[in-house]
Amino acid sequence: MLLAAGESPSYLGPVVALLVAAGVIGYLSVRVRVVPIVGFLLAGVLIGPHQLGLVSETSTVTAAADIGVILLLFTIGVEFSLARLASIKKLVLLGGGVQVLLTTALTAALVAASGADWRTAVFTGFLVALSSTAIVLKVLSASGRTTQPVGQSSVGALVFQDLAVVLMVLVVPLLGTGSAGGGGPWELLRALGTATVVLAVVLVVARRVMPPVLERVARTCSPEVFLLTVVAIGLGTAYVTSLAGVSVALGAFLAGLVVSESRHSAHALGEILPLQIVFSAVFFVSIGMLLDLRELGRLWWLVLLLALAVVVVKVVGSLAALTVVRIGAPAAVSGSLLLAQIGEFSFVLQRSGDEAGLTPAGLGADGEQVLIAVTVVLMVATPALAAAGDRISRWLLARRPAGTERGSRQGAGEETGDRTGGVLISGWGPVADGLARTLASRGVPVSVTTLSPDHAAEVQAQGHTVVRGDPARENVLTEAGLHTARLVVVCENDTEECARIATVVRQLAPAVPSVLRPRDEADATTLAATGADHVIDTPRAVTRPLTSVVLRRLDMAEPDGPYPAPSVVVDFVPQTGTECPHVTDIQPVLPTSTGCVACLRAGRDDWVHLRVCLRCGHVGCCDSSPGRHASGHADAAAHPVAASAEPGETWAWCFLDHTRIPRKEA
Repeated sequence: MLLAAGESPSYLGPVVALLVAAGVIGYLSVRVRVVPIVGFLLAGVLIGPHQLGLVSETSTVTAAADIGVILLLFTIGVEFSLARLASIKKLVLLGGGVQVLLTTALTAALVAASGADWRTAVFTGFLVALSSTAIVLKVLSASGRTTQPVGQSSVGALVFQDLAVVLMVLVVPLLGTGSAGGGGPWELLRALGTATVVLAVVLVVARRVMPPVLERVARTCSPEVFLLTVVAIGLGTAYVTSLAGVSVALGAFLAGLVVSESRHSAHALGEILPLQIVFSAVFFVSIGMLLDLRELGRLWWLVLLLALAVVVVKVVGSLAALTVVRIGAPAAVSGSLLLAQIGEFSFVLQRSGDEAGLTPAGLGADGEQVLIAVTVVLMVATPALAAAGDRISRWLLARRPAGTERGSRQGAGEETGDRTGGVLISGWGPVADGLARTLASRGVPVSVTTLSPDHAAEVQAQGHTVVRGDPARENVLTEAGLHTARLVVVCENDTEECARIATVVRQLAPAVPSVLRPRDEADATTLAATGADHVIDTPRAVTRPLTSVVLRRLDMAEPDGPYPAPSVVVDFVPQTGTECPHVTDIQPVLPTSTGCVACLRAGRDDWVHLRVCLRCGHVGCCDSSPGRHASGHADAAAHPVAASAEPGETWAWCFLDHTRIPRKEA
């Protein structure tokens, strides 16, 4: 339906308010070194119907939040493939199982002791047993500890919790007092049987059907078609499983496992992550919107008391579970405090409990607000709890004799990685192929990222590591070994694509040098902004070797020396306050030659100094040289400013105003 001029859809204002508040408060959270999710929660509290009321109609937000839950579970499924789950099965089944069972039992015992019936006690235990997958993974990722003992054990517990949600969703209606609970144990067995059948079907599809489907879609090399296919798989599987009586959460997770078995899982994850981030942010904002600060003010003492009780119960349960899997006391302490919050899926359970007539801790009408308040408080406190766990872990390590704690020092957060990798090549073709063969012959490992299945097959056939996906996505570059690479080489179709990838590389790993080689003519202005170390201009890259061969045959070889490197962009930034009016003509350039162009044409190399034109990159000799070709070029081309190409000299010269222009200090 088209809107008349001046009209706007009713949902647009609330959506804009939500996104602006989430963006601004999320930015402030990052600035003060707090996980952005905390900012999203606070944004929801601020704009919700109970506070400023900028968003009073929550139906649209709730729908977007539901999609956020689906995409969150879907991406978790993609990341934790069947192979990876098998590799940490002890941490998942033993560690996660003990943590969920013990935390549920402790919580249920405390709630029952307060006078609530056993159904309410078990329901509350379910709510408390779950931790926030999103926040814990963010904290682990930010500190680089995902693959360390504390990270692996925490992830194992989280995976079991995510799987346990499925069973909890089935059990909660049976605990209720309403009609939803009328099926009894037989209803539970029927639901479990259905879930088992669905799981078996999904595993068959994951192994047999989905890999060739994604392979065919990937061959189109169309990001749009691939993204739509991946979203359709995620949402479609969740919808179909819900029709079979299995939770949407499990359906989304299983869909992720289906995709993870394809060779294009990294590509799929890279495409879906931006959507997942947006909708997950909406999910956390929607949680914050439920909180009524007036109720929090009325029940603040109860909220703080329950928050403290939750931390104690979860630390005890998690500490026992992580001790059982023998990761060491320091890592166990750090992991237990990291898991000491209530998770996002507790709200999924809370909705099921509300329909079945159950309230958290039997608090009745206040139960939902107390749950929300305790959850928000603990989510906000998670970074502080994680930091406290690290400090205690380091203290425990300091008290141990050297060499007695296997792997626990890594659990305390010590970095063990170094830059000992090989060369990461983005893009594939004859040039990248030749480079990879040369590097491999010299013992340098090579990893390649490409979107093309055919190119990926070529790379694999040569024995190189290949990651299928968009190299501008963080997860693809990380899987390809960016953070341990000695060099990144970007061989893509055009300047814009090279610049996009190089910018991401510089943001993620500023210490890793990069070489850009667009297939079209290199735009030095665009590529200079990426901070790349070298730029190979394709036409010149072909011309220069040919020229060198011809000149050698004519006994006119180019001279050796510290001359301008045609692969290094000259990005001259004048010092602030420079009076010369021609500084506006300056732009980043690539030198056209390693020596004075005119002198080399004449077969001579008797110049004194070299200058690089800051409009076109022409290299000419200075006015102290016999040819004075730099000033000649300035007059003929009306390009008045040239930079000194001599080592250590950081100035330019304006031939029109006879003015030296100092370079701005970095």
